[in-house]
Amino acid sequence: MTSPASTSSLPDSILLPSLAVLGGQISVNLGAAIAKNLFPVIGVEGITAYRVGFSALILLAIFRPWRYRLTRKDVLNLLVYGSVLGLMNLLIYRAFALIPIGIAVAIEVTGPLAVAMLSSRRPRDLLAVACAVFGLYLLLPLQGSPGSLDPVGVAYALGAALCWALYIIFGKRASTLQGGQAVAWGMTVAAMVTVPIGVAYSGTALLAPSIALMGLAIAMLSSALPYSLEIFALRRLPQGVFGMFSSAAPAVSALAAMVVLGEMLSLTQWLAIACIVFASAMAALGAQGGKR
Repeated sequence: MTSPASTSSLPDSILLPSLAVLGGQISVNLGAAIAKNLFPVIGVEGITAYRVGFSALILLAIFRPWRYRLTRKDVLNLLVYGSVLGLMNLLIYRAFALIPIGIAVAIEVTGPLAVAMLSSRRPRDLLAVACAVFGLYLLLPLQGSPGSLDPVGVAYALGAALCWALYIIFGKRASTLQGGQAVAWGMTVAAMVTVPIGVAYSGTALLAPSIALMGLAIAMLSSALPYSLEIFALRRLPQGVFGMFSSAAPAVSALAAMVVLGEMLSLTQWLAIACIVFASAMAALGAQGGKR
């Protein structure tokens, strides 16, 4: 029989971090759908600079991470974590500009899927991965010509996939820091990578007040809120389970595109969403069972 203490701790151990991952995905995909409308105005690099730069300022103000001392190991983890975070943002926006968002996210999600497979220890986990992969397979427009995709866009998405895998690994290591240090310092490092690139490409266009306000909103939706939620989840979910939940990103991006851009989903795409949601549920049940 499950004790009252273990029952009361169950929502915090499984449900709350799972909802945090889902909430982060919804937020980041809504921000991405809005950001795409600004690509022709200030470019991919400018949008990335706004997204990451404003997020860093917000998180520094909220968490004030300088109050805590960092070890040399912490600094190294944060440098890698922040660098791959910045590159992931830049590369996936570059991919969005060249290939459809759903395809780009489906390619990007191979990063956390690889992490989930490498950290798997039970047949149930492998079955969950297979179910998620089948869902991704259904999301890809395989009836079209493979040559219709821009190879540079595919390469950007693959680069983002690698960065996402590294983000999970080093984010897990950095998540042990106190008081939001990891996400605040990590985003600051990401800003040091992306803001100079954005300024070099977009120049004075970044100073327009109306564009800056849009950039602030995108930063809140696409970075500050979702990464704070994810760092909360990383503390409480096994690395492979977090990667499995992250595999739902193509489905969430499709829903965000439907809400924001009016893109309707086909029956096959809804089936793909069901497969990925089922895989995530299997992973969550596996994590719960492993703690008994």
